[in-house]
Amino acid sequence: MKRWPICWQSISENELKKITHELRAIVGRESVLDDPGDLTAYDGDAKVRGVAPLAVALATTTEQVQAIVRLCARTRTALIPRGAGTGVVGGATPEADAIVLDLSRMNKILSIDATELLAEVEPGVITGDLQQAVEKKGLLYPPDPASHATSTVGGNAATNAGGLRAVKYGVTSDWIRALDVVLADGQLIHTGARTRKSVVGYDLTGLFIGSEGTLGVITGLTLRLIPKPPAKATLLALFKTLPSAGEAVQAVLRGAVTPAAMELMDATALAAVREKIGDLIPPDVSTLLIDLDGTPEQVQHDGKQLSDLLKQTGAVDVHRADSDDEAKTLWSARRALSPALYEVRSHKVAEDVTVPVTRIVDLFTGVADIAERFALPHACYGHAGDGNVHVNLLYDPQNEDETNRARQARPEIFRLALDLGGTISGEHGIGISKREFMSWEQGPTLLDLQRRLKRVFDPLNILNPGKVFP
Repeated sequence: MKRWPICWQSISENELKKITHELRAIVGRESVLDDPGDLTAYDGDAKVRGVAPLAVALATTTEQVQAIVRLCARTRTALIPRGAGTGVVGGATPEADAIVLDLSRMNKILSIDATELLAEVEPGVITGDLQQAVEKKGLLYPPDPASHATSTVGGNAATNAGGLRAVKYGVTSDWIRALDVVLADGQLIHTGARTRKSVVGYDLTGLFIGSEGTLGVITGLTLRLIPKPPAKATLLALFKTLPSAGEAVQAVLRGAVTPAAMELMDATALAAVREKIGDLIPPDVSTLLIDLDGTPEQVQHDGKQLSDLLKQTGAVDVHRADSDDEAKTLWSARRALSPALYEVRSHKVAEDVTVPVTRIVDLFTGVADIAERFALPHACYGHAGDGNVHVNLLYDPQNEDETNRARQARPEIFRLALDLGGTISGEHGIGISKREFMSWEQGPTLLDLQRRLKRVFDPLNILNPGKVFP
């Protein structure tokens, strides 16, 4: 693969000793990892493996991040920003000689302003911890990725993560007001504003969101909050087939009620979490798991209206959770789906494709056809309310024939999504694993423009080099 200079370049043993010595001077001796046993934990993310980094620096301040970036610029050393490592496309995975900048210790919630409805946080704050902190003040931070208990807000921003509540509240970018970013030469800039409206200059905040650490290192975020809705309800709708559930999704979105979350789970996915759900869901059905929020009166009204609509559009049963505990059980099962599928097969092709909601039934039908042609078990689940479906083709890596079939089937999922007017990545980003397919969705003019932007922000190509672009 052709890469533009200067990175990736190899680092000699003597050069590495000098770099690690300077890193220790910046962050302290105990905050630099270079033992092979420690480094193997940083050779990939939750799914994509690469090579172990040369060293890991655990920063605790923006000033330390600036000094580390300057060091890497001066020595022409690749630098990979990393949060909790919960990504699944290799966005923080080293492919050659590189320093990993671990931001997980920058985990302070600096302020929560209940009047301005803003939170100022460091990038290493765990998303779930932020949600709990603001909820204690009667507020809500709506972005809610399934990995909220472990993923960081900085990582969410770097990939523009979506989540369970995206159907009503949008994705991470909708909740970021401003950013602190360290550029590739070590300069610190502040983008955006605390105000609700600002049209001063280009939207650089939006440019950094979703850039996967290739344009700068996010060291601070100003996030929007809303008052926490006083009531919510959880509905579980059962369907005989996956396409019938997809048709119900379209009917709901055409209606007057907007769910806070609407998650689809097919029979294979539900079977994988059977131990968590027990008898709450019978076997061999597909489901929609729906949350409503608002005032108690609104939730009661919307719950009845939505229940009637779901029955009219093919649901064989609609059940309202009897208690908070039952609702938590259902949602914990949904969040556990991805790891649970490894019990069905020890490996999987798992893609977060997104299509227009009007084509979601076509997506389910097309995925079933692909799985049948390649003789692979498959499972579909995800954020059906915004057309973002996690398509899983399951295989055993010990079975060479099955593994080859899974590899051959994977591009067909992307082609299907694009043919339906969709996208190859709804919320996980591109990283390593999807970059070869970028040109399928974006033509040469768009790709060239983005490469030119990368050169403006990172002329030495030291920030996460090799990621995103084919």
